[in-house]
Amino acid sequence: MFLPNFFISFHNISFIPVASFRRLLFFSTQIVGDDTPVLVRDFIHSALYHPQHGYFSRTPTSVGVLDTSINFHKLQGRKAYMSHLEKIYKQNDVSWFTPVELFKPWYAHGIAEAILRTTNLSFPLKIYEIGGGSGTCAKGIMDYIMLNAPTRVYSNMSYISVEISSSLAKKQMETVGEVSSHISKFKVECRDAADRTGWGDAEQQPCWVIMLEVVLDNLPHDLIYSENQGSPWMEVWVEKQQDRSGLSELYKPMKDPLIKSCTDILNVDRDYRPRESREALLRSNFWAKIFPKPRRCWLPTGCLKLLEALHGALPKMSMIASDFSYLPDVKVPGERAPLVSTKKDGSSSDHITYLDAKGDTDIFFPTDFWLLERIDHYSSGWLKSRIEQFDKYSKQGKKRRTFTVDTSALSKPARGHESSKHGISQSNYVEGLLLTGTTPPLPLAVNMDDGEDSKSKNYY
Repeated sequence: MFLPNFFISFHNISFIPVASFRRLLFFSTQIVGDDTPVLVRDFIHSALYHPQHGYFSRTPTSVGVLDTSINFHKLQGRKAYMSHLEKIYKQNDVSWFTPVELFKPWYAHGIAEAILRTTNLSFPLKIYEIGGGSGTCAKGIMDYIMLNAPTRVYSNMSYISVEISSSLAKKQMETVGEVSSHISKFKVECRDAADRTGWGDAEQQPCWVIMLEVVLDNLPHDLIYSENQGSPWMEVWVEKQQDRSGLSELYKPMKDPLIKSCTDILNVDRDYRPRESREALLRSNFWAKIFPKPRRCWLPTGCLKLLEALHGALPKMSMIASDFSYLPDVKVPGERAPLVSTKKDGSSSDHITYLDAKGDTDIFFPTDFWLLERIDHYSSGWLKSRIEQFDKYSKQGKKRRTFTVDTSALSKPARGHESSKHGISQSNYVEGLLLTGTTPPLPLAVNMDDGEDSKSKNYY
């Protein structure tokens, strides 16, 4: 799996009135008011998704669509691929291409095949995609099901894209609408998927949720701070400086429910971390006692909020999530810190603080897949019962079966290709894929059910 080249450029900006500049700098007085600090996650959400000043709202043509698929069999290795990719970007006046776009139709076809071989087709197939980009994934999946699944599966299926950007929502309808038979089965709901109220009543039928690259990494995070290893963690808030010249951090006692839930998920059962993580933690604690220093930790509260909304609305969902788990040369301090990058005139510049984000800046985080799995278990109720009851042997709830793929375990030829998001190459990061759910297993698929009487059967 590969990352896109991801940026937004601005053109034809001449004179900006002072009042407009202030709105650009602070996004909205309702977000960071004169006397109203906001949590870091709210600041990041505004910086990325504000309807007028957010990074994803400023350029309606940010997501590119290729006219034809790339003929990879004609490319002689990595150098030829990178050269071809550079040529594509020069020919298209867009900000970035998603991985599913660069590797269409195969990327989407692989997801469709995994769904068909894993889902229980005695129920109508229902797929939700969070952040569907240009609609290429939706079209590719529906194309594959139309051509390869039984007629009844395609005829009865539904595909819902939950998209926060109105411009991308319109683009998705155009892309999927290229095949007339898809139109009646596809719809876009333009809303925030993390807002539980937008989902309505809980749906008790099995379904699939897809979240591919540039969804998890752009979810808002919170930041907690501690003066040293012996000091308590504090919430970090963002406020205007007294002279109105910029923004600064404010530290408060930890009270926010989402932040406290995230720290509970992180702190409980530390011995169940992967062995490598436990060893690194021990080494870190040893040196921390000798050389005490301030600590900063980024928490994926946006991911927690999203998964809690999904599990509340879709309790029988299975999920496919893909994103990168490592970022190189991060300048922002803290564990799981983001890259904060601006791209202008074809070149990227990284910032040392997230406070530099002013609507022209991408803020993207590595995905901790160990933590993502725990958040999924917590949001489904299984891990939450163990945390709240202080009983790791609690039998309340059902543990979801998960399967995580690390691309570092893939073959060398697969790792030879690369793409970029602000210049991040495949050789510099590790990307993961998480499949989780409760559906019964089918041939060549991940077993995601603990039931003893589930049987394999072919969908053909």
